[in-house]
Amino acid sequence: MTEPGWEGKRVTVAGLGVSGIPAARVLHGLGAVVTVVNDGDDERSRAQAAELEAEGITVRLGDGSTLPEGTELVVTAPGWKPDKPLFAAAAEAGVEVWGDVELAWRLRGPDAAPWLAVTGTNGKTTTVRMLASILEAAGLRTAAVGNIGVSLLDAVLGDEKYDVLAVELSSYQLHWAPSLRAHSAAVLNLAPDHLDWHGSMEAYAADKGRIYEGNTVACVYNVADPATEDLVREADVVEGCRAIGFTLGTPGPSQLGVVDGILVDRAFVENRQKQAQELAEVSDVNPPAPHNIANALAAAALARAFGVEPAAVRDGLRAFRPDAHRIEFVAEVDGVAYVDDSKATNTHATEASLAAYDPIVWIAGGLAKGATFDELVEKSAKRLRGVVLIGADRALIREALARHAPEVPVVDLDRTDTGAMSAAVREAAGLARPGDTVLLAPACASMDMFANYNKRGEAFADAVRALAAERA
Repeated sequence: MTEPGWEGKRVTVAGLGVSGIPAARVLHGLGAVVTVVNDGDDERSRAQAAELEAEGITVRLGDGSTLPEGTELVVTAPGWKPDKPLFAAAAEAGVEVWGDVELAWRLRGPDAAPWLAVTGTNGKTTTVRMLASILEAAGLRTAAVGNIGVSLLDAVLGDEKYDVLAVELSSYQLHWAPSLRAHSAAVLNLAPDHLDWHGSMEAYAADKGRIYEGNTVACVYNVADPATEDLVREADVVEGCRAIGFTLGTPGPSQLGVVDGILVDRAFVENRQKQAQELAEVSDVNPPAPHNIANALAAAALARAFGVEPAAVRDGLRAFRPDAHRIEFVAEVDGVAYVDDSKATNTHATEASLAAYDPIVWIAGGLAKGATFDELVEKSAKRLRGVVLIGADRALIREALARHAPEVPVVDLDRTDTGAMSAAVREAAGLARPGDTVLLAPACASMDMFANYNKRGEAFADAVRALAAERA
């Protein structure tokens, strides 16, 4: 049976891949006449196209710029930039453009689970997974969805019935989700990122801020990042929706924070002027690095906004284990800790990672994506025992170190072969002393040397284990 309004509707899906293919299949199943357009025309794209065409879906490869005749709606993969000619043609024709998140939101049933949504430059995945762990500890049927875990379309259309969804949303996804209205939402932080896609920091922040539009219970912001609170002020929310801050310091009324090693709530208590509710201990957060404690507070705020009891916050945080390559302890060798934070692909994430350890031998470098490193190095210089640089844009970091930390020893590895990470770990071991931390927090993307940040982290961990085996 097809959904009313979709039978015969001519929909263009922009982009093959993890969001485009499921969207095309769902729309086809609803009775829409679907055409998929895709810039690429490689072997993988042709194989994907053959599968879709066998199901009755039209695919046009090598032409992602032209709007198919008769298109009534465009559904785009989130990575497609807003300045694509396809979208200009859609605007000229008066055709709406939705992302996969917007499509999922529109296809929800009447008894659909509410969304607790999270965005931010860094920490989204960890916070959403923490939130899902807390919700599960409260006995709620939930899933971590969006950029991670279960596909949003599967979550809203599948047979599994959820009480609430923990939803990770990128700035790309939010840009194409005009009607999304979450129960409660959090913006964890804002730092320059993806500016080539958004065009400016202002446009990037505005897309992040869309997550607050229409919130019904709570808009959660970072007290240490005033730009996130500014987004709350600018949002059009349901009357009675509250602004809830999280801080690593002592919380004020309507905030969650930390007091004497305890995560406490002064927002969802009967008398927030005089009362605070203990939620968990800092030691319940794994790992208890400052930025991860902030993630835990944001997750707790969203859970409390949904009515979760304090004990479930504690139990959920205790049960949570971070994904690989996120400030992940690998081994201790000769009294030196080796930590893999390959996921720190920008300066904001790397600054948080460097703030968690002291002293540090820092392994950094890769593709800078237009980033500058002076502020990062200046803030972190006192923590650095030494630095090992790898990757295509390592000179940018080396120059920042020369300006702001000239006394810190630097090893510049001019190699990109498969043994480069092993060499970096050995050089770092030579600089480190017992009690130090060798930290892979590259502040750069990985694709100059590795398929992705996961492969970079795996290479680091393999090199550390090889070093440990030699010295055992």
